[in-house]
Amino acid sequence: MQTSVAERPVDSVKAVDIAAVADGRVRVAIISGDPLTADGVAAHLRGRHEVRLLPHGKHQSADIVLVLATEITEETLGWMQTVHEQSTNSSMRIVLVATSLREQHLTRAISYGLASVLPRQETGYDKIVRAVVDTHHGRPHMPERVVGWLVEQNRTVQRDVLAPRGLTAAGLETREVDVLKLLADGMDTGEIAATLNYSERTIKNVLHGLMSRLDLRNRSHAVAYALRTGAL
Repeated sequence: MQTSVAERPVDSVKAVDIAAVADGRVRVAIISGDPLTADGVAAHLRGRHEVRLLPHGKHQSADIVLVLATEITEETLGWMQTVHEQSTNSSMRIVLVATSLREQHLTRAISYGLASVLPRQETGYDKIVRAVVDTHHGRPHMPERVVGWLVEQNRTVQRDVLAPRGLTAAGLETREVDVLKLLADGMDTGEIAATLNYSERTIKNVLHGLMSRLDLRNRSHAVAYALRTGAL
């Protein structure tokens, strides 16, 4: 009798993972407390050319871990934490399909790799596949309500934690942001020093300090980092 994927020996499983990387398909693992729901989603994923479903229990190498839940509980967060800790893939992300999500759980879930949230009652199989592929390529799916929570949390952290310490969400000090803004405007260090009433040596020290701390290659890289993180 032909064995299922889950029954294949370890070497065969490794071969499956290597093949998935080689052919560009997204490696997906499913975690769910409801076997019937998981089986239905798994059956659909097996028929899609964009993804390769990994055997049960082989989530360590997954690109995307698909978590199916009715609501987010401590058990669900525990699944995410375990996946995060056991992953051998630094690019692993979690796509959550759930009926409800509480704001107080969001930060923890994101720290474990949560990147996309799909409302269960509005989500069919095709939408799950799109979210899996998009998330793998850096295009997360988030309901407007969840985005609103994230924006508000960011504002709170900036106002109550970072600003009193002269920091920004990008890990830059206020003075560093001021220098980078003028650098982005095309000023040299002498012009920046005159504008901010610092010595040119101070400006050079500010730039050297932030580039060393954040492992940035040069001043252009520093400006690009500040733009990408929203500091400018």
